[in-house]
Amino acid sequence: MNIFDEPKIDCHNHLFDPARFPYHPAAPYAPSGQEVATLEQFSQLMDAYGVRHALLVGPNSGYHTDNRCLLHALAAGQGRLRGVAVVEPDIGIDQLAALKEQGVVGVAFNPALYGVEVMQGAQACLGKLAELGMFAQVQVCEDQLLRLQGLLERNPVRVLIDHCGRPDVRAGLQQSGFQALLKLASCGRVSVKLSGMQKFAASEDLLGQSRAYVHALIAAFGADACVWGSDWPFIRQRSRVDYGPLLKLAEQLMPDPQLRRKIMWDTPRRLFGFS
Repeated sequence: MNIFDEPKIDCHNHLFDPARFPYHPAAPYAPSGQEVATLEQFSQLMDAYGVRHALLVGPNSGYHTDNRCLLHALAAGQGRLRGVAVVEPDIGIDQLAALKEQGVVGVAFNPALYGVEVMQGAQACLGKLAELGMFAQVQVCEDQLLRLQGLLERNPVRVLIDHCGRPDVRAGLQQSGFQALLKLASCGRVSVKLSGMQKFAASEDLLGQSRAYVHALIAAFGADACVWGSDWPFIRQRSRVDYGPLLKLAEQLMPDPQLRRKIMWDTPRRLFGFS
């Protein structure tokens, strides 16, 4: 059995449907053209590649804190999908609980886009997420995690780190930000997405430039705290990215079928409550 036939859960992807759900005026970017990605298109893609479930991430681009597109998809998916929402920092616990009832498992924080300052004042929100057993999904890049490590270690919230921590491949495995990420494995509350290689590695050498980082993360966190994601529909990419080659990349990065099954199926089913 190859990776196309194996059961899979895609743990990082987005929907953009401006015809049905107009974009938020405060969004930093408005996806268009081939970046538009409807639920119907994503469902076809999942069926074509044998992806049984998906964790939809509410995007800062397009929708900002408007989660209507995300919630519509979760309702239509009838258990096939779970979601990560983008919310205002002062959201109430009752509002978070209502999102959880609709299939939202966490809230996204994006220092990589907005700077680490976006986490200032997040303590209260993190506490509410912890109380509800939800995730704080955090996207950082390069050495940003150094300034957030203490906050994430002190707070009891479950943490989900995006895109391998988006290291600087020129700086090597010993760079401070990536080492800070590896140290978070000892918390027991932190999981990491083996995703977004195209965000930090050169398109012509995704395997060569990402392999050492992926293997280091698997070694530190273990397969019980690693999941895989595609980042479909690949917005703001400087060169073409396709879903099939990313699946083959995952197969090359994780050649052991038993390891792949754990990271791409067993672990996300358990973490995000897929039946």
